[in-house]
Amino acid sequence: MSAPFITLAGHPVGAGQPLLVIAGPDVIEGEDFALRHAQRLKATCAALGVPFVFKCSYDKANRTSATAYRGPGLTEGLRVLARVKREVGVPVLTDVHGVEDVVKVAEVADVIQVPAFLCRQTDLVVAVAKTGKGVNLKKGQFVAPRDIAHQAKKAFAAGNPNVLVTERGFTFGYNNLVVDMRGFGLMREAGLVTCFDATHSVQLPSAGDGETAGERKFVQLLARSAAAAGIDALFTEVHEDPDHAKCDGPCSLSFELFEATLKDVLAIRRALGHQR
Repeated sequence: MSAPFITLAGHPVGAGQPLLVIAGPDVIEGEDFALRHAQRLKATCAALGVPFVFKCSYDKANRTSATAYRGPGLTEGLRVLARVKREVGVPVLTDVHGVEDVVKVAEVADVIQVPAFLCRQTDLVVAVAKTGKGVNLKKGQFVAPRDIAHQAKKAFAAGNPNVLVTERGFTFGYNNLVVDMRGFGLMREAGLVTCFDATHSVQLPSAGDGETAGERKFVQLLARSAAAAGIDALFTEVHEDPDHAKCDGPCSLSFELFEATLKDVLAIRRALGHQR
């Protein structure tokens, strides 16, 4: 069964459609920082002819340590994202961790993300869906590919068909994630449009003595594999200086690695008969 196509931020995504690219730093580290990243990523995606959504979080509520940097918070974070939309001219995606934030986030975000750890939280999924904005439903590290369809159906039942399901690895023992490429086929059989989060999938959760570690060297390998498995969208975290990022630096790509990874993915899609 071929996956249908949906609409996210005005872009058709799915069977027969161009690859959607969702990329940006994990968390807002400053206003100029966000603008700089959005401009650079927009230029790269435009040069390669693919639609782009800028991703950045105003609050990372699920950090390993209570002392870890979380972001500027709801009010300041949404102000920064609104400026990015206005001045850079790109749609934006951000995640929500509580129902109380959803209405405010929907005033700015074009796509609202349900975090992996919260993907089974019915009230949150339904609240996000009811905004009418695109939904990026992260598949939890504890959820089998077929089972995420039940969570997507919560959004569908709330009247929102525009749900993207994002794979970000499955818990495998302690402090490790693996990606089962069969999952993309299984989710496609369930009628879902799929995305691969190539950077969160190389996390080593809580393996860094109170911090999440990661294996950036495997991002390109996994992204190429996912492209061959038939993804509809690609999600990556990108930072101008990954080794000094305030969140998820070990998993994040530099601008140069992002461009190289995206070129690889597009080359594989062309070999499979896609134009982009």
